[in-house]
Amino acid sequence: MENQNPRINKNPKRFNPYWFYALLGLMIVGIYLFNDGDGPVETQWNNVRTQMLPEGDVNEITGILNNGKFARVEIKLKGDKIHKYSDKINVKANYKGAHFFCRVPSDWDGEVQVAEAQANLEEKQQVPLQYDEERNYFGRVLEFLMFPIILLLFWFILFRGMARGGGGAGIFNVGKSKAQLFDKNSTDATKITFNDVAGLEEAKVEIMEIVDFLKNPRKYTDLGGKIPKGVLLVGPPGTGKTLLAKAVAGEADVPFFSMSGSDFVEMFVGVGASRVRDLFRQAKEKAPCIVFIDEIDAVGRARGKNAGFSSNDERENTLNQLLTEMDGFGTNSGVIILAATNRADILDKALMRAGRFDRQIYVDLPEYKERLDIFKVHLRELKLDPDFNIDFLARQTPGFSGADIANVCNEAALIAARKDKVTVDKQDFLDAIDRIIAGLEKKSKLISKEEKRTIAFHEAGHATVSWILEHANPLLKVTIIPRGRSLGAAWYLPDERQITTTEQMMDEMAATLGGRVSEELTFGKISTGALSDLEKVTRQAYAMVAYFGMSEKVGNLSYYDSSGQSEYSLSKPYSERTSELLDEEAKRFIDIAYNMAKTVLIEHKDGLTVLAEQLLEKEVIFSEDLEKIFGKRKNNRLEELGLLEPGQDNK
Repeated sequence: MENQNPRINKNPKRFNPYWFYALLGLMIVGIYLFNDGDGPVETQWNNVRTQMLPEGDVNEITGILNNGKFARVEIKLKGDKIHKYSDKINVKANYKGAHFFCRVPSDWDGEVQVAEAQANLEEKQQVPLQYDEERNYFGRVLEFLMFPIILLLFWFILFRGMARGGGGAGIFNVGKSKAQLFDKNSTDATKITFNDVAGLEEAKVEIMEIVDFLKNPRKYTDLGGKIPKGVLLVGPPGTGKTLLAKAVAGEADVPFFSMSGSDFVEMFVGVGASRVRDLFRQAKEKAPCIVFIDEIDAVGRARGKNAGFSSNDERENTLNQLLTEMDGFGTNSGVIILAATNRADILDKALMRAGRFDRQIYVDLPEYKERLDIFKVHLRELKLDPDFNIDFLARQTPGFSGADIANVCNEAALIAARKDKVTVDKQDFLDAIDRIIAGLEKKSKLISKEEKRTIAFHEAGHATVSWILEHANPLLKVTIIPRGRSLGAAWYLPDERQITTTEQMMDEMAATLGGRVSEELTFGKISTGALSDLEKVTRQAYAMVAYFGMSEKVGNLSYYDSSGQSEYSLSKPYSERTSELLDEEAKRFIDIAYNMAKTVLIEHKDGLTVLAEQLLEKEVIFSEDLEKIFGKRKNNRLEELGLLEPGQDNK
């Protein structure tokens, strides 16, 4: 439809101020260039005294009274005089004024000097000396204002560019909010919906209720209900908190402001609080709306815990302003705060209370069914083998986050492309999982036969103990091919349990120490290859004693601080005697686990040797190889989950 009002111009042409700057610069340059083009030419007083005066070329000599360092000389432009000076001065017939000027000393006496120069000349050739006062007001004013004008123009152009750069976050807009606005009419609106967020069913129910409230508020207000003022998404990295917020932006029919917690903080004092005020001012103007603050722990850290900072810390001032805006004396009806963090333990209590963040939604690592749904989402764009089993893949990746699963799918596609395949098959995904967990294979690393044999018995020790002990995690695969920083690796299938018993932890510690025990029994000496194993069991033993209360001597005590209050404390919450007891009990648990592994490996020494020799021959062995050597495993969850597949390729 054409515009009915001819006065309305959809694309009005705006005046560009840079044309004005260019014109002004050209005028200044022109004044300097053209003003001096027809002016007098500089010469020496000695030339005037010895050449011009004796030859009768001078018509008039003028001394400048208000500037005694200059004298001006006018030439007689008649006859051959024109040709004599045509290449030096302006010889136009209508030219008025001096043709030359010369610099003279400050103590120059014009009358004496001119008289001496004309002492030998005839009276008719002598030229009188005149005096004049030069008043070039325009030149003086221009010289006086030139530098300030250039400085002001430079300053204005510089800060105008800074104000435009970074979306208006320049020096003049430093206190403005950096939040991005998304709504259904914006061209950069997110296209992600709740259908793109697999798993997280409970979290989606909570979030969808808020979206539904914004779409149908009367459904809740008629019953007297009020929408929560704030929702905090908490969970480990990569579990989909930001993705869930993007889905809210795609589903809600209201404006959606998005920014990071670090965007509030700058080096300038007071900027953070100013940006918080500006953000909520914009949000109130567009209410009802949603404000999403990612990584809110950047400004929400508990006050008084910032070591080395005073009470006038910029972060604390920003947090105080955020607390006031969320639930202070004023009202923010229609503004819902959605925030995400993976460090909820360090957030300020005033920020976490009801009335600010009424709901806290924990976004945990996905379990089997959730992983299956996530794989289905990320496998949409991949060309899979017709016989591909997604269920097998979901069971192979316990403990993987949504971001890890997306990375597995992408790595599998890259591996298949590297091998010039037309589809992505099961082996590509297994290689991708190995690549993410243990790192890139380093088959070119030079390892001596003796070292390789030590590595084989070390890994065989882990595999044997984990297969024999009932509560240890069952082995999926073991290899002696160097990966990443390790010389060998073993893959287990952790049990997705919510609580762990003492027996289960002891069996896991024994399996971890199986490599060190195997080296000692086989070679009669130990190596540095068990560093990561010792680190793991030491951390686990101290957790059993100091956190979980699994030691009879220590009793039902836990020194774990879930609130984070002792994060910067230099003192321990227990005495020196208790500290010694914790050390003794942790060592006792490790010794028990070591003896458990030693007993298992002594009883199954032949199987250990066979397994190690197979590792030296094949470099990679699978769970079915262990079943052939040691028989069926007690509590074999691999068989229950369908992960023990006879005939699997033992490359």
